[in-house]
Amino acid sequence: MNDELPTNPRSRWRHVEPLLAVAGFVAFVVVVLTHAPALLEPDDYAYRASIVALSQGHILLTNSQYHALARYLSAHHEAGILQWHHLTSGKWISEKNPGYPFFAVLFYWAHALRWAPLFYGALGCVGLYFGARAWLGRFAGTYAVWLYCFSGAALVFAWRSTMPSFSDASLIAAGAGGLVWTFVRTEHSRRARALVGLASFLCLEGATFIRYTNVLELGVAVLATALFARRVRIAWRTLALWAVSVVVFAVGVLLFNHWAYGSATSTGYSAGEISFSWSSFWPNLRLMPAHLTSSMPLWIVAALGLVALIVRALRHRGEAGASRDLAVALVLGAGWLGLWVLYLCYTWTASMAQGGAGVTVHVIRFYLPALGCLALLGAAALKRVHPGVAGGVIAVLVVASLFSFHQMAGSGGGFGGGFGGGGPGGFGGPSGRGGAGFSGRPPSGAYGRPGHFPGKNQRFPTPPSGSAPSGAPF
Repeated sequence: MNDELPTNPRSRWRHVEPLLAVAGFVAFVVVVLTHAPALLEPDDYAYRASIVALSQGHILLTNSQYHALARYLSAHHEAGILQWHHLTSGKWISEKNPGYPFFAVLFYWAHALRWAPLFYGALGCVGLYFGARAWLGRFAGTYAVWLYCFSGAALVFAWRSTMPSFSDASLIAAGAGGLVWTFVRTEHSRRARALVGLASFLCLEGATFIRYTNVLELGVAVLATALFARRVRIAWRTLALWAVSVVVFAVGVLLFNHWAYGSATSTGYSAGEISFSWSSFWPNLRLMPAHLTSSMPLWIVAALGLVALIVRALRHRGEAGASRDLAVALVLGAGWLGLWVLYLCYTWTASMAQGGAGVTVHVIRFYLPALGCLALLGAAALKRVHPGVAGGVIAVLVVASLFSFHQMAGSGGGFGGGFGGGGPGGFGGPSGRGGAGFSGRPPSGAYGRPGHFPGKNQRFPTPPSGSAPSGAPF
């Protein structure tokens, strides 16, 4: 047995690298959990109601169930249910895309809803760490994790546990990192690459179920797989497995839409409520960069990384490593810029973004799913500079993220205010159990009898007009 300590510096750094990545995520969790939770927008209330309803086994609510839930959720003089839709069948359903409550309800049952976005954030960081390290080498994974966690946008939406924005962004980050690992680690077994690739596609499918426009990210992954599968030696059997996963998911979403909304291509939003137009592109392009730069400045680092890899590929034409890096960078760039261009055409943000800093938190969430692609491209940029410079850039971004987080967390736009019952533990914490607030599973009898909604025949007064508005989403 050799008891001598290793003398190779690389052996020592091999252990430091993952520890630094873990330290970054732990610091991120501490920042999020040391801030008292709050509901900032109508969307928070819409998703909150869906999570509570699903915890009792309901997606569609009868009129009596809807009124009972609204009264329960407004027990502390807050808005009860916002942005739900009254179907022609007489049932009620949230107008939001349906996926997030399914990903959050287990945490709600465990009285730990605040940990839902953090759990998915951990999955995203794992994918980014291994994907960036496989692609770019030592410390790239650590750079990617710190870049992903420390932006004002990541912090503020990980803090808002009834909002899906950080969770679906994290699933996309996990999927992107996993596919990068699958494509560049050609020396690993077919079985390992098939399973990691399948897990990556499942993450992208989950993100799409949470927000339907994330189908763009799923589409980029499918297209990249089709283009590069032969070059990176992906077996036909593996491709068939991944294809079945995507097809089953697509059919499942169409069937769900048909059951819930009456048509396979319908959603909870009214016709024309969500619209994209090239006429909104230039107004958004004038207004959104300031919001995005203040909340996600890593996009600048990512842009530098993308440009650097393109220039390197042009200078070293025919070199295998440069060509591979360019292919990965272009796929990540397509995932990033495709989504951002789509939402630069979003008509609602064109009008909303004309506000000041207080409105930043309301308009940036649509751009958050590209965060994983940005982190990987940003890691590529930092790998091209001295580690001391890379650390300095990350330090600046961390400080900027804390200022941005505090600014956005305090701009509730009229929907602020804490919530959670029973004490300082607040939302999802043990001290909230049994209280009247939204702090875990509803107290006994909250829906008419212990743990259940009232019966269909129980009558409640009709709520006043406008009690569940379904106007333009924030």
